[in-house]
Amino acid sequence: MKRFRVVYVALALGSLAFYACKKDGVNEGSASRLESISKKTSNPEQDNPGVVYVLSNQASGNEVLVYHRSADGSLSAAGSFSTTGNGTGAGLGSQGSVILHDLGGYSYLFSVNAGSNDITVFRVEDNGLTLVDKVSSHGSTPISLTAHADLLYVLNTGATGNISGFHIAPDGHLSYLQNSTRALSDDNAGPAQIQFNNEGTQLVVTEKNTNGISTYSVNGVGEASDVTSHSAIGITPFGFDFDNHDHLLVTDAFGGASGQSAVTSFSLSNVGNLSLIDGPRGTNQTSACWLVATTNGKYCYATNTGSASITGYSINNGVLSLLNADGVTASTGTTPIDVTLSGNSKFLYNVNSSSHSITSFRVNENGSLDPIGTVNGLPQGAVGIAAR
Repeated sequence: MKRFRVVYVALALGSLAFYACKKDGVNEGSASRLESISKKTSNPEQDNPGVVYVLSNQASGNEVLVYHRSADGSLSAAGSFSTTGNGTGAGLGSQGSVILHDLGGYSYLFSVNAGSNDITVFRVEDNGLTLVDKVSSHGSTPISLTAHADLLYVLNTGATGNISGFHIAPDGHLSYLQNSTRALSDDNAGPAQIQFNNEGTQLVVTEKNTNGISTYSVNGVGEASDVTSHSAIGITPFGFDFDNHDHLLVTDAFGGASGQSAVTSFSLSNVGNLSLIDGPRGTNQTSACWLVATTNGKYCYATNTGSASITGYSINNGVLSLLNADGVTASTGTTPIDVTLSGNSKFLYNVNSSSHSITSFRVNENGSLDPIGTVNGLPQGAVGIAAR
């Protein structure tokens, strides 16, 4: 099979010194900033406050960087929490390196430690994060995570690569799920992301180098089947998300070719049948790599790493339509990568790897994006973003 590789934009050098963690894991001054997160606002034009999380991914010690989200969507730094693992200090070329998941009345944050081959679990508290567990990823260089109910799966890209599953206890502790580790479709697959479908019956992995989409059926005890490979239709599949009708929406980076990237939509059955719905629908931009869909299923947004922009699409039963003819729904900082939406999809945030920043946007009813502001100071190699 012919192989394609994403052309990565080189990261500019930069660094940032963060406050050292206190013994309980909360930085000096963090608690007072985060206490207001659960407070309500009476302004109908605003939203409840929240939090945004980014991985520092530093080789000398990985941290979760925390940002308070005000009711108007603007961000302010609110400390950092050690994962007690190590990152790589460079981009991971993946989506889903840090995720949020609710279980048993608690909210948990899971992060990869790509440099030390493990996974860290935090419980989300009103005043920050509490370290719960750290376990081996049962592979090397973990880059992406997904959770459904009491199951967590990790995508490992090191060596020949694999996926491995874990049971999530009600208190957040992880235990390896025996007989869950499965190979990718190829020893040099170049995987980018793993994610459950909405029903939790299928796992999907995008593979950049094989130009394929791999699926795994998940049985009643959470074990994944052997891999089934599908054509991605477009070239260089990368980030993806499911809308509220379980349509699979995948970016096509097209090897970094100028102006050629796209998004493709598929239907994926509970038994693993993958069928094309629409696309590739071009972004008219370069290197569409990361993607997120709104909770109401009306819109999805792809970050174009090579052209410093975000392309928005409306979604109608899986059919994609550009929100803007030129593909520029919003402009970002330099080299946009990971993207996320707040829990109710009122705000969108993306990491800019070369300008070491986070850009913030309000999501309007018609899908358009209004810029809110930029927070600078991310360290070189920072990756992943999750919001609530």
